[in-house]
Amino acid sequence: MPSPLRKPRTKKLAVQSNAAFAHLAAAEAALARVLPMTQPADAVLHSFFRAHADLGQRDRQFIAETVFGILRRRIGIEYHTGADTPRRLLLAYLNRVQGMSLRQLEPLLGNDNAQWAAGLKARPDADTPLHVKAELPEWLVAMLAADMPEDEILALGRAMQQPAPLDLRVNALTGDRDKIMQQLTIEGLNVKPTPHAPLGIRIEGNPALGRNPLFTSGRIEVQDEGSQLLCYLLAPKRREMVVDFCAGAGGKTLALGALMQSQGRLYAFDISDSRLNKLKPRLKRSGLSNVHPQLLVNENDIKVKRLAGKIDRVLVDAPCSGFGTLRRNPDLKWRQNEAGIAELTAKQGRILTAAAALVKPGGRLVYATCSFVRAENQGVVATFLAAHPQFQLLPANQVLAQQHIALDTGEYLQLYPHRQGCDGFFAAVLVRSAAAP
Repeated sequence: MPSPLRKPRTKKLAVQSNAAFAHLAAAEAALARVLPMTQPADAVLHSFFRAHADLGQRDRQFIAETVFGILRRRIGIEYHTGADTPRRLLLAYLNRVQGMSLRQLEPLLGNDNAQWAAGLKARPDADTPLHVKAELPEWLVAMLAADMPEDEILALGRAMQQPAPLDLRVNALTGDRDKIMQQLTIEGLNVKPTPHAPLGIRIEGNPALGRNPLFTSGRIEVQDEGSQLLCYLLAPKRREMVVDFCAGAGGKTLALGALMQSQGRLYAFDISDSRLNKLKPRLKRSGLSNVHPQLLVNENDIKVKRLAGKIDRVLVDAPCSGFGTLRRNPDLKWRQNEAGIAELTAKQGRILTAAAALVKPGGRLVYATCSFVRAENQGVVATFLAAHPQFQLLPANQVLAQQHIALDTGEYLQLYPHRQGCDGFFAAVLVRSAAAP
């Protein structure tokens, strides 16, 4: 007879089973919300968590990591297992990728999925198509194959399947990289300097820093190393007039302002009021006084025309496919398509042309994307240069060498996660002839 002080083992097992089911069922529900791909996955998850305020921190972490893990590996999961529902995708991912046993997943199986799940690991990986192994859309692999050998595409794709580390930028106005790294180490974080960006710090994992005094005081900002390097290509100087043409939430704006030592005049242009509003608290923390946010109607806004031919340096981080950020935004593999690339390149060309009108004779224009698609990068630049002979290409490796940054990817800056360890970025440095009319 069991002791009256001890709960029956069957009840304990039932409680554990119910908890496991609730845990997995919440992940399935979140995945089902994300899969239509009508909105960015992180925005959908944010909304899901707001609607399920009862979920604990561990549950939220498990759900977020699982959903993004499935999105990174979905092409292969569907190809190898035939998973066609949120539940089967979840089961296949947890079994094939995370190594959970079917016994652990039993709460989700049910009669409908038990026989299917029994064959999850049976299908061999031989003769798997390249796009499946690389976890990239087939049409994108075809585009890459024009410039990149298969082993390189595979290395790129596999790098994109891994979560990105957290990169920080030290605010040179208020912080010292070595001292901040020491402080973060004392706090128990695994930190190291970024390989190339002089003010960058890389942290393994994804620690919450929103309430850290280093962050709230503006001494550090979250910014990928590739994004930081774009600012060194523009290389703004004190007392110059500078424009960040597609400023967004202002990560590069803040970096440029610090490079200018908060002197001169730095315009942050964007067509989105909500994005510029996100810049305001960051700007306040930074201590910068030379930044002037400006909301535009479009790239041909009167505010742009009034500055024509007056600006020393202009950065155009153009709207793009975002494929260079697949480690962070794997849902882009389903939210972008080949037709969309053609639409983007036309838009990118219009924006680059409008921004170029700001550059004064002898000034510098940097065109950048967070993409590795040639059509969005070299293609846009080549079309622009053919139509604007007053601009010439300045080799990016030469500019970085002048900034004492030992990174040489040729005349263009082209960054990849499997090579440089940061997000995928492209940039071209263009200079307007001093004798240009």
